[in-house]
Amino acid sequence: MQLIKGYKKSIAAFISGCIFLSACENNTAVVDQLNSKRLGVEEAKNVDINYTLGGKAKAKLLSPLMYRVQDTIPYVEFPKKLHVDFYNDSAGVDSRLDALYGKYYESQSKVFLKDSVKVVNVLGDTLYCDELWWDRSKKDHEFYTDKPVRIRRKMQIIDGVGMDARQDFKEWHIIIPKGFIKVPSSQFPAN
Repeated sequence: MQLIKGYKKSIAAFISGCIFLSACENNTAVVDQLNSKRLGVEEAKNVDINYTLGGKAKAKLLSPLMYRVQDTIPYVEFPKKLHVDFYNDSAGVDSRLDALYGKYYESQSKVFLKDSVKVVNVLGDTLYCDELWWDRSKKDHEFYTDKPVRIRRKMQIIDGVGMDARQDFKEWHIIIPKGFIKVPSSQFPAN
């Protein structure tokens, strides 16, 4: 009789254990959702950021999506395009910048832009390139790249490799120009 009672207790413990283990099963969709969230990442949608210096507006950035990532080197990422208006001291727009992707390295005050980068100044001069750096700590050469560039002006197109420019894009310098450039005779130096 003792043997049967011990046997029944063993079966009851086994069945209870099976029920307990099956009750603790995790929903795989919930686990996958928890694992897909990136730790240390803040997300913002329809971002409108205003940069000021000494109380004056210097730039306004718009983007549909922004991530602030806390990593060994923290950064802010704009994975779905961004648009920036740069202002002069009179609060007028000096230049406009568009790119499909941007990444701001906070500790370095640098922004890396890529994919269909376009900068337009008030004169209508337009820069096209695939990669561009915007270094806010540099004076008079905030934009630069070592990649191919194209600058379209009213009457000419200038191609080259490498470029640096002021943030207002009124003055720029192509490191290695390519192709022919028309220069009016009035701009040739006198001998």
